[in-house]
Amino acid sequence: MGEWRGAGIGAGIAIGPVVRLEQSAAPTPTDTLSTLGAEAEAERVVVALGSVAALLRRRAVHADRVVRGVLEAQALMVEDPALRDAIQLRLDDGVTAEAAIAGAFGAFAELLVAAGGYVAERATDLRDLADRAVGALQGLPSEAIVDPGVPYVLVARDLAPADTAVLDLDRVLAFVTSEGGPTSHSAILARQRGIVAVVGATGVAAVADGTELLVDALHGRVVADPDPAERAEAELRLAVQASALATPAAPGALADGTRIALLANIGSPSEVGDAARLGAEGVGLLRTEFLFLDAAEPPTVDAQLASYRAVLDAFPGMPVVVRLLDAGADKPLAFLPAGEELNPALGRRGLRALRAEEGVLRDQLAALAAAGAGSAAELWVMAPMVTTVEEARFVVQAAHDAGIPNAGVVIEVPSAALIADRMLRHVDFASIGTNDLTQYTLAADRSLGGLSALQDPWHPAVLRLVAEVGAAGIAQGTQVGVCGEAAADPLLAIVFAGLGITSLSMAPAALAGVRAALARCTREQAESIAAAALAAEEADEARRAASAVARARFIG
Repeated sequence: MGEWRGAGIGAGIAIGPVVRLEQSAAPTPTDTLSTLGAEAEAERVVVALGSVAALLRRRAVHADRVVRGVLEAQALMVEDPALRDAIQLRLDDGVTAEAAIAGAFGAFAELLVAAGGYVAERATDLRDLADRAVGALQGLPSEAIVDPGVPYVLVARDLAPADTAVLDLDRVLAFVTSEGGPTSHSAILARQRGIVAVVGATGVAAVADGTELLVDALHGRVVADPDPAERAEAELRLAVQASALATPAAPGALADGTRIALLANIGSPSEVGDAARLGAEGVGLLRTEFLFLDAAEPPTVDAQLASYRAVLDAFPGMPVVVRLLDAGADKPLAFLPAGEELNPALGRRGLRALRAEEGVLRDQLAALAAAGAGSAAELWVMAPMVTTVEEARFVVQAAHDAGIPNAGVVIEVPSAALIADRMLRHVDFASIGTNDLTQYTLAADRSLGGLSALQDPWHPAVLRLVAEVGAAGIAQGTQVGVCGEAAADPLLAIVFAGLGITSLSMAPAALAGVRAALARCTREQAESIAAAALAAEEADEARRAASAVARARFIG
């Protein structure tokens, strides 16, 4: 029996036979000079890159909405004039088409890695595209199609968008990758499709086809050939998952009727359909970066207005919480230059970036106010990366001045949590971003797979900060939600309820499991489970302690 650890995505569990996606990278090009000449090599480049772009577009036609958008963007990336120019410069030095492509794509990938965070994860995509182009030049097959005809656990080095486009995801019980981090394409796809996944499980790629694999996303564990006791526990959790999915959607509440609103995290208007279908009681986090990331200039008020209105109109009578542009760090924007920063995660990001270019902030608030004025939904707006009371006062006043009555902050740095009793006096609500709060509390870059063990919201230090904010909310009658991925963990959702959290926002696929878990305990019981977790010294101990109390007294 082998066991591997990585970053779990969601809180599900799966058991099934392994099918490995063989991903032999194209041979590394040598430094041997071309014998064909620069002009002939340039023609080879055009053909190779054209074949890769065509492949991506063919697969995009049959892919689901999420993967389609990624593939279409990658096809444009392959055709990027800057990349072509970088390749041509290398060809002019006399190298082969293979070496020129590998060198140019590799240089761009290094720039992404240097940027860190989410952007660094995209370097893997660039390298995959380079491998495909080099492979095309050398006549290598472009894909290894997986179709065992039965449900299976997919094991791979990592999953590129072009790989997932040819998979029948309805047969995939779980993803397990040996590389990648929590913001890799594999992780993003797993969250959006509700697929159990563990990423960055070093060494797991060596497991043999057909091996029975237990994938426990809640604990970030992957176990080969589980023993009878582990199998029995997994089957019990699978039964609970199935029951939760079969339960009709209803407003989130504890067993004693205490309301815990269950909301959806969405990244664009195209995702509202899934959120509504799966019973979301509104939107707890609308990420607005989709409007800005690919823009050379900030979008106008009118350009933003239609997108905001599309989301608001999908949730009449419900809250829609919009996060103002969270730029900087892993999401650099051309029109919000931060300058050279040695540590961009601690630099000009979030509200700091918006205050540096206040026109962008004012336009976004104006667009949101206009969208909210004509909508039946309840518009709430919150600012990211707020660290001081002065910043909270500033952004709330700016929103109120724009005509937005509900304005709040994202609590994602320890300073904001530690003075929550003062900060919440000046805001209409607060939402805790557990992803960044964990990153900053434990000083562990969330994009690094090698530090995934530290990116654990169960750590008592993180839970203590959540408790500080929850207590401040209760004392002042201010609503406090959680909008980080941690809200998708059913047991941790109970802990949050016991710490005074009034709403939980998550990927829509996680709503059913969290709804079922909350309905099985009262507030008093949730407080006892939370107390057990807070008393622990380490994240794993906190998880085990909460689980033991829940099983022994309330849930099991």
